[in-house]
Amino acid sequence: MSEQSQVAVLVQGREVADFPEFAPEAARGSVRRITVRGEDVLHRRNKDVPAQMLGGEELYRLIDDMFVTMYAAEGVGLAGNQVGVDLRLFVYDCLDDEGVRHVGHVVNPVLDERDPETALAVESEGCLSVPGPHAELGRAETATVRGLDRDGNEVVLTGSGYFARCLQHETDHTLGKLYVDRLSARERKRVLKKMNEMADNVLARRQVRAQELERELAP
Repeated sequence: MSEQSQVAVLVQGREVADFPEFAPEAARGSVRRITVRGEDVLHRRNKDVPAQMLGGEELYRLIDDMFVTMYAAEGVGLAGNQVGVDLRLFVYDCLDDEGVRHVGHVVNPVLDERDPETALAVESEGCLSVPGPHAELGRAETATVRGLDRDGNEVVLTGSGYFARCLQHETDHTLGKLYVDRLSARERKRVLKKMNEMADNVLARRQVRAQELERELAP
């Protein structure tokens, strides 16, 4: 996923008194390449993160890398398969419609089934793996995702507005679905044509931003 006046910060769903511009994980991470639509790992359900990885260095390092990669691409969410890893998890740093900042990660996310009474909001949506274009797409106005943190502790996140959209978008990724897969065939064709026109400039901008971020995060 690609922001209003901040009134609070929730990290892993819990309010904190103070939080830096970038999540601390980013300073420990390395920018990875972001996969692009058409690559196999984006188009199939990914594997659940196994219990033996929870609390381990490999998972910690992956989450660190995902945070800094997300920031370098100027996104608000990033899933494991977007850095080429066949595991079900995502990171996020996203404002909701009230300006509350939500930061964290979810391992093996499961999206609660939408209540038929929950309103759908049709708004612009984009994707770091579809570099450049956006399209109007209906998503539930509120959403709840359940999963684990990197140590295996239970995580329950409920969001509204733009953050709800982020939760739905990123969980979709872990199941092998991109936002363009939810568009009509005609609209999908338009968006992908636009992506082909815009991608080179977007990817070049990301390279520049990655270098800038490396300097900003240097100790």
